[in-house]
Amino acid sequence: LYTGTEGFVAHEFILDCRNFKAETGITESDIAKRLMDYGFHAPTLSFPVFGTLMIEPTESESLQELDKFIAAMKSIRGEIDEVKDGKADREDNVLRNAPHTVMVITANEWNHEYDRQKAAFPAGWIVHNKFWPAVGRIDEGYGDRNLVCTCDPIDSYRTTGIAFPEIEL
Repeated sequence: LYTGTEGFVAHEFILDCRNFKAETGITESDIAKRLMDYGFHAPTLSFPVFGTLMIEPTESESLQELDKFIAAMKSIRGEIDEVKDGKADREDNVLRNAPHTVMVITANEWNHEYDRQKAAFPAGWIVHNKFWPAVGRIDEGYGDRNLVCTCDPIDSYRTTGIAFPEIEL
């Protein structure tokens, strides 16, 4: 999205994902969650531009780790193309259902058009060092926009009858 005059970017870069949604229904959130199946932390979503991913590889990442990330992104692009080309269902695909937790993968019932191997181990290196996301999708941004406090009333946190000694400093 933003490049210098020589075509380079800074320590972070922004990937515009809006055309994927228009063509396939795949969103930046789907891509971020699928990265978790590849063992990567989901990047920043829709900031500073809506419909984008902000990728921030750190200086401490090895070239091998950066190469894995690039391979994961290329593979995810292939998965998006499968949806675009009609080879994968628009709703029931590895991107729309990501991340795939250990509970989902090991469940007796599997009602997806794609197989468990593709869901959980989309690249060879993952078999040897799998990071399992703890939870799948919950409610996207709904909880952020509709926060409900489940705390007790503030008065219940007040203490009465307890004397604390004064401490001189």
